[in-house]
Amino acid sequence: MKRIAVIGAGKWGSALAFALGQNPHNEVVITSRTPRDLPNFVDLKTALSMDILVMAIPAQQVGGWLQANFRYEGQKVLVAAKGIEAQSGMFLNEIFADYVPNEHIAFLSGPSFAAEVILSLPTALVISSSNEQTAMTLAEAFPGFIRTYIDDDIAGAEVCGSYKNVIAIAAGICAGLKLGNNAAAALISRGLIEMRRFGLAYGAKDETFLGLSGAGDLFLTASSVLSRNYRVGLGLAEGKNKEQIVQELGEVAEGIGTAYALYGIAGREGLYLPIAAEVYEILEGKAPRESLHDLLTR
Repeated sequence: MKRIAVIGAGKWGSALAFALGQNPHNEVVITSRTPRDLPNFVDLKTALSMDILVMAIPAQQVGGWLQANFRYEGQKVLVAAKGIEAQSGMFLNEIFADYVPNEHIAFLSGPSFAAEVILSLPTALVISSSNEQTAMTLAEAFPGFIRTYIDDDIAGAEVCGSYKNVIAIAAGICAGLKLGNNAAAALISRGLIEMRRFGLAYGAKDETFLGLSGAGDLFLTASSVLSRNYRVGLGLAEGKNKEQIVQELGEVAEGIGTAYALYGIAGREGLYLPIAAEVYEILEGKAPRESLHDLLTR
């Protein structure tokens, strides 16, 4: 019996708690910052006493949450958030490194809408860890309708999981401006190349970008209104500012913070990230039509 706690009760955390609960070999609880009327909801102290922790806290909140609440006591940790910390430019594996030994942590990636997971629709995910046994233990916790693959490309999982959200914002803008399918296909394919170029600079493996974590998650997130980040792009195309969009969404869109992180990293490291830079400019007030025109005609 695997004793599992999901930390974070948003849509993704709730979907993961549901999915993991479908495996009869698991005991699953869930917790969040504010009490929720959810099955098996527990307080944080109880959740942290479990053997496996699934971290579904928004990426921009992870560092502060760990500092305020976490003490490592031998748990295995599966990080289900996707993003780069905007303020510091740190990847989540860098943030967790101060709290959890490398051999006991893994990172979840791949194409996965919470709304479909909670309906038990077929899904394939990747669990990336430097320790194969840790990855296998976590993979065994998932139910039959979720096919899990394991690898050791943590850098690739992190880059793909965060960067694709920024490309999805750009794709949503493209759709909102009614620029057509040709433009959308050009934007997403160039986005994959940009994402790969950035990832290789951080030691990611080339093959990751053509797999579930890369192309799979990018194509899903950048082509559907089920994607929060795609809906951010639609809102920006309508002339709304990011604050208004986030308020209307009522949930976190990780691509916003990641766009700011990528813009800062590009400036510091001298990296060429044109799509991420234009998304940042639009979030800062540049006219979306002008920005997309600049991007597609450069």
